[in-house]
Amino acid sequence: MEVEQSLSSGGERGIVLQDEEVEEEVKKEEDEEPTADTEEEDEDALPHSEILDIFEEGLARLVQDPLLCDLPIQVTLEEVNSQIALEYGQAMTVKVLKADGEIMPIVVVQNATVLDLKKAICRFMELKQQREGGVKHISWRYVWRTYHLVFQGEKLEDDTMRLKDYGIRNRDEVTFMKRLRKK
Repeated sequence: MEVEQSLSSGGERGIVLQDEEVEEEVKKEEDEEPTADTEEEDEDALPHSEILDIFEEGLARLVQDPLLCDLPIQVTLEEVNSQIALEYGQAMTVKVLKADGEIMPIVVVQNATVLDLKKAICRFMELKQQREGGVKHISWRYVWRTYHLVFQGEKLEDDTMRLKDYGIRNRDEVTFMKRLRKK
């Protein structure tokens, strides 16, 4: 029994010593890792311009996909996500007709409100202005005070109401209509 106890106690000491040795080795490795990683990162790092070129090439290949071919070359993540949501039936396109005859295809989620549509119109115009240049700032407060959105003769006045409640479905046309002054 005494031999077994001494073996078991010696065995426990051996285990304790081994655990301490392992902990010391792990600490040494952790101390060494950051310097090794930073050296590797410095060697493998590409200049920003090369990374941008690689990204734009990949993005150009992505946009050539049949699902995403309608998107512009300088596409944003928001536009890609919108297009994918359209393909899965989670979103709809509302065609907004401006007074000059231009039609803006606006993508909104299926249960979007009038306010969501207005925000999507703002975002569409901002992206268009960035890509084409032109007017730097549009006063949307002025636009919404001066114009209504109208669908089949009905003004979309309540911003909290869903587009579905007005009967707007995928590919329906909504027009900008100048507000008449109240006297």
